[in-house]
Amino acid sequence: MEPTLRAGDRLLVDYAAAPRAGRLAVVRLPNRPLAVKRLARVTDGGWWVAADNHRAGVDSRVVGVVAAADVVALVLLRVWPRPRFAFPG
Repeated sequence: MEPTLRAGDRLLVDYAAAPRAGRLAVVRLPNRPLAVKRLARVTDGGWWVAADNHRAGVDSRVVGVVAAADVVALVLLRVWPRPRFAFPG
């Protein structure tokens, strides 16, 4: 998720928050470990997710739509190292 996040960043997440387009979320990608992706848009089958770095990231262009049940949590903010900025809403 560079440049937004970097390897080793610690995140505060909310498991009960309702997903919204534009937010960062912890998601289960098919046949891959948990990942942080941006929720781009909702579709009939779930969420289209995007990597912030399209050249290096795996996102819905590779794995397809992510089921709504596979959106595990929403990212609230980066805790460590100290936040560069807060995520919107």
